[in-house]
Amino acid sequence: MGRMWGEEDVSGARGVGGTGEAGGVGGTIGVLVVDDDFRVARVHRAYVERVAPFRVVGVAGSGEQALSAVDALRPDLVLLDLYLPDVFGLDVIPRLRTAGHDCDVMVVSAAREADAVRGAVRHGVVDYLLKPFDFEDLRGRLERYAAQRGMLRDTVVRGQADVDRVLAGAAMSVPTVPSGLRRLPKGMSAETAGLVERTLREAEGSLSASECARLTGVSRVSARRYLEYFHAVGAAEVSLRYGATGRPERRYRSVGAGRGVVSGGGRA
Repeated sequence: MGRMWGEEDVSGARGVGGTGEAGGVGGTIGVLVVDDDFRVARVHRAYVERVAPFRVVGVAGSGEQALSAVDALRPDLVLLDLYLPDVFGLDVIPRLRTAGHDCDVMVVSAAREADAVRGAVRHGVVDYLLKPFDFEDLRGRLERYAAQRGMLRDTVVRGQADVDRVLAGAAMSVPTVPSGLRRLPKGMSAETAGLVERTLREAEGSLSASECARLTGVSRVSARRYLEYFHAVGAAEVSLRYGATGRPERRYRSVGAGRGVVSGGGRA
């Protein structure tokens, strides 16, 4: 069997998850990337490393390597491809549970078959992202996972309402207004989120980040970050507009007009 992870992965793991406490060092969320194509794995690793508080603790290229890597590195989250050279990716999950590992699993795969999606749901994956995807697609899902992970960790169950809130978070439902206000990612303000959301809901058709920035007065970078957040929580949908040259333009449209995710915002 080939090398399970590179030397740079091992050195990175020692400071993050190599002790079996990937999620316990400074709030870091340790991630294992599983993909049989080392070039794709390298791209996914680079994506993850750009999103705080995530840190890649290792890379595996097969199901057996993934199982060994989880044993050694104890990641909090596994980014799991399904088309692996030795086993179908979903078959790795019950083997992880049998071995006593409770790490979360996010499927990142080109598998579009309904059976694969249903199987992933039955195995309790936290998300299912179709390849190919870009950085923004993954970042939104990672940020949503981090917020839900924090909510589950901090929840105190006093009654049915608390149980319902936990289950809703696990099902990745759109947050209620109070939850959305509490769980905005670090560096985002409720006022600016409210402004961007209202602008999106009131727009005729879809908006690009540049158009949203012009209408709200915030920078294009900020507008795109808030728009991607609304996409991640299910309050906006994204379409691509292809021009003659260059990368396609991402356009955002409000989902469920009239039902705000964030309220009470003013101009930031």
